[in-house]
Amino acid sequence: MSHGYATGRLNLPFVGIATFGKYPYVENWDAIDADVCILGAPFDFGTQWRAGARFGPRGIREASTLFAFGHAGAYDHEDDVTYLEDARIVDIGDADIVHTDTMASHAAIELGVRKILAAGALPVVLGGDHSINIPCINAFSDHGPVHVVQIDAHLDFVDERHGVRYGHGNPMRRASEKDYVTGLSQFGIRNVSSTAKEGYDDARSRGSDILSVRQIRALGVEAVAARVPTEVDIYLTIDIDGFDPSIAPGTGTPSHGGFLYYEVLDLIAILAKRQKIVGIDLVEVAPDYDPTGSTSILAAQLLLNIIGRILHAKE
Repeated sequence: MSHGYATGRLNLPFVGIATFGKYPYVENWDAIDADVCILGAPFDFGTQWRAGARFGPRGIREASTLFAFGHAGAYDHEDDVTYLEDARIVDIGDADIVHTDTMASHAAIELGVRKILAAGALPVVLGGDHSINIPCINAFSDHGPVHVVQIDAHLDFVDERHGVRYGHGNPMRRASEKDYVTGLSQFGIRNVSSTAKEGYDDARSRGSDILSVRQIRALGVEAVAARVPTEVDIYLTIDIDGFDPSIAPGTGTPSHGGFLYYEVLDLIAILAKRQKIVGIDLVEVAPDYDPTGSTSILAAQLLLNIIGRILHAKE
């Protein structure tokens, strides 16, 4: 008996293998044929307090299945656009991580991003702690100029502490040293900070535009977007602790007074319409600190919406 069921599979979110958005898995990094490529970077030995972001890629992928109901695309009635329709997205799994070996792990992440760029796809890297941004930026050495837009509670502009140069407090400083990084927009920086005044002075002297959440709310997203240089490609690095811990508690160093969802999405949507976003990493999701899964859902929802807007702008 048919029981009146439709043919084919319903494929509910909790069914199947949890690739990102249930998009196809590509094991061979030399056979990538897609517009967007998801890479996991489950490395968290760069943390200075609570570890656990090594489980970020797994948590974000599982959460992303919520938005994979099997029907094509995602209709947004506010924009009157169906995003992600016929999107060519693949998940290439994770970079290999060698426990306690930062340089070997970072090299594996850099290799993955270089393979994605070689295939002409947009790399979207799931961290991991914020140190994984260092190999991601390294991989753009042949790309030409990029401007880094950072969403974060923390400046991450430490040069060196006790010999540490590649931890999660260092990535924006390492990026600023690249001759192909033209500047940084550091948005969401706030509160009791791990960075002393000298760090802010140093960052600004090297071309950083630093705004807190309160300053951004006072200016409005249109005005903030207008401060980002238009004549250069954007690399986007999103630390989940840029968001308020009321909606993103699952992170190692939560900081109150953070962004809400639409503040960040609306800002990035303006940038995606206006110019090329050529790389993305989203870091510091540590699912074990959030038994509700809300932090991972926020990360997955934000990434899918950003990817949708980038692909739509291309059309």
